[in-house]
Amino acid sequence: VGRDQALRLGQRLADHPIDAVYVTTLRRTVETAKPLCDKKGIQPGVVGDLREVHLGEWEAGVYRIMAHQGHPLVATLHAEQEWGVVPGAETNAELNQRVARGLQGIIAQHPDQVVMVVVHGGVIGSILHQATGSQPFAFSGADNGSISHLVAHEGRLSLRKFNDTSHLSPFIGADISLPT
Repeated sequence: VGRDQALRLGQRLADHPIDAVYVTTLRRTVETAKPLCDKKGIQPGVVGDLREVHLGEWEAGVYRIMAHQGHPLVATLHAEQEWGVVPGAETNAELNQRVARGLQGIIAQHPDQVVMVVVHGGVIGSILHQATGSQPFAFSGADNGSISHLVAHEGRLSLRKFNDTSHLSPFIGADISLPT
């Protein structure tokens, strides 16, 4: 499914002017960017500051297990909208500072250019929270392979689009037969 999403994302953006692509240190962002980078002949840059939220003792899939099992800290995390309630996890403030540093580095290198940055759900949430002044987890539900569009201008970020998945629709290009 992930490979198909990456292909569809690459097809969707193939005709758009993109000056640079950035990924994180985690393989899944590299794999998501690959189809578009191959089409455009772009070598992606790597920004470690944009890696996913550090979840301390709940890294490596433990968070998903705890959520599935209904661990009480998961409810606390969502009620307080604070990553730092997880033992050893980075706080929202630490995440926001790290993500802002990574994003500002990209913006400084590419004034007046279009850049694709392939990141993770927690990072998308952080960036959009910072851009809009929303509650910390307001944008935490981005779908895999979705597109969120930001514009950086005069030191400010403006959100133009969130979680666009129209290119991932199972009906696009599908031959659908309906029973009579």
